[in-house]
Amino acid sequence: MTDQPVTGRPMAAPAPRAQTLKAQNLVNRIVRGLLRTPLLSRLAGRRLVTVYVTGRKSGRRYAVPVAYTRHEGDLLIGSPFGWGRNLRTGEAVTIRLKGRRRLADVLVLADEREVVDAYAVMARDNHAFAKFNDIGFDQGGNPVPADLRQAWAAGARAFRLTPR
Repeated sequence: MTDQPVTGRPMAAPAPRAQTLKAQNLVNRIVRGLLRTPLLSRLAGRRLVTVYVTGRKSGRRYAVPVAYTRHEGDLLIGSPFGWGRNLRTGEAVTIRLKGRRRLADVLVLADEREVVDAYAVMARDNHAFAKFNDIGFDQGGNPVPADLRQAWAAGARAFRLTPR
């Protein structure tokens, strides 16, 4: 059996499983405001960090609120969306964590095993992250391995951020 269709062209990658909301820009704007407000950032920032990314081709700056999980002293984040391609291992990125802007060192996790392992950690820690990424759980409370692999196949990447 092969992954090639009859035409001989490689099969297209599956569509991302995580889907943005219709009003995602508005939601992101509100969340960024909450994360900038000192008292509110303590509540909202328990699970969210803003990552400031500059587009490699466009030069445009993006402020992306994203869920994080604390793991081994670092922050784990994951995304199947294009903004993540602008993060590079060894390059610092600006983040807003618990109301404070700071730099963080980036380690990109892109191969299947790394992404599946990181997504499993994030899904166990944050069920909203799992739901957003369409990751189910088995009866033992563990993320379904096929769902984790499907997230990777659809373009998910994971990132380990080490705040300075």
